[in-house]
Amino acid sequence: MRDALPLLIKTGFPPLRRGRLETVQANLGYRCNQSCSHCHVAASPRRTEEMAWETMELILRFADRQRVATLDLTGGAPELNPNFRRLVEEARDRGLRVIDRCNLTILNEPGHETLADFLAEHGVEITASLPCYLEKNVDAQRGNGVFASSLAGLRKLNALGYGCPDSGRILNLVYNPIGATLPPNQQQLEADYKEQLATRFGIVFNRLFALANMPIQRFGSQLVSRNEFHDYMRLLKGAHRQDNLAGVMCRTLISVSWHGYVFDCDFNQMLGLPLAGGRTHVERVHLADLLDHDFTDRPIRVADHCYGCTAGQGSSCGGALESRRTFYMEML
Repeated sequence: MRDALPLLIKTGFPPLRRGRLETVQANLGYRCNQSCSHCHVAASPRRTEEMAWETMELILRFADRQRVATLDLTGGAPELNPNFRRLVEEARDRGLRVIDRCNLTILNEPGHETLADFLAEHGVEITASLPCYLEKNVDAQRGNGVFASSLAGLRKLNALGYGCPDSGRILNLVYNPIGATLPPNQQQLEADYKEQLATRFGIVFNRLFALANMPIQRFGSQLVSRNEFHDYMRLLKGAHRQDNLAGVMCRTLISVSWHGYVFDCDFNQMLGLPLAGGRTHVERVHLADLLDHDFTDRPIRVADHCYGCTAGQGSSCGGALESRRTFYMEML
């Protein structure tokens, strides 16, 4: 697989600075029970990297010191880390909001039969991948049988109240395009998802997050190999909207790798681009050295892949930025 990183480094992306730190996103490891074609982590069942408990303890201590509100757990499949449940329990005991970025099929894997009940018991919010409501499209992107297994996982969660009105158990879904295109309007797509999943399968959920595919790792290599990389970058850059800069995730978030190094976002982590403002341009910084660091107004390292977060509606770990602004205004 050919590397897209050299094509991304030289950039004209606008400079960014961090606001108040609100979220720590922790990558608990690259092992996953799936091998999705769009995966920006290049996760698979063959990967062995996983975060040690000592690093998790450090994250909890950092969250206490920095008064962080949210712990966002990702992977791979974060639930495959043997200390996943212990981390969730200790984070919730501290009053942290915990988000589990779940691929749904993990809920049906041997040894994880009680996972859904555990997540419900501890009030964990679930952000679940479901790139389409059509079986053919999901299985083409994620593997044969994934759609059926995902529906089974959703039914388990619905039975526990996830996604149901007034239950307090949040279930959000994530859409991403199959190929080198931008996601459609998030609000309209959410309405379509809700109608299709409810009428065809009796499944409910709270919100849909529409994300653009990032031109890095597995997907980036595919673009390069197919000579589609430059066309996709032209699409992203042509759809860039300056007003999306205010809502990108990196302004309130840091990303911690499985071995404890800190990055400005999960995508920078996968590209090996170290935290901006470090002692050198290439030196990684460990979380242990940042326990009392003031992140406010510090520069954020940018490259061309950042256009994936600002194109069109804009997309980040919380979905389309434009739709999120509308939603929050409606709640005020």
